[in-house]
Amino acid sequence: QVQLVESGGGLVQAGGSLRLSCAASGSIFRIFTEGWYRQAPGKQRELVSITSGGRTNYADSVKGRFTISRDNAKNTLYLQMNSLKPEDSAVYYCNVQGSRYFGDGPSDYWGQGTQVTVSS
Repeated sequence: QVQLVESGGGLVQAGGSLRLSCAASGSIFRIFTEGWYRQAPGKQRELVSITSGGRTNYADSVKGRFTISRDNAKNTLYLQMNSLKPEDSAVYYCNVQGSRYFGDGPSDYWGQGTQVTVSS
């Protein structure tokens, strides 16, 4: 079965950097989209970055600071976060939309989330 496991969160001072990892187990025949979301207390979940159709887009709030990447050999998705700000504090989730077998429709797969806290 497909499982996404996130790691790399933690506490960092403003201006610092973190790299989040999302390791996938199980195979996905076709990936439609993959990306990262975040949710802060009292706020709605928001899109951070997403790759779709070979293109990667970023939320305006993180553009120029965050970078998404993927290591096919390790079956891992990354989110490099630089110049972190206190408003970046949230639980970060990785997400993959894909199908496991030929002919299947897409399904959503989510990681368990990893906490990122940025202090002033």
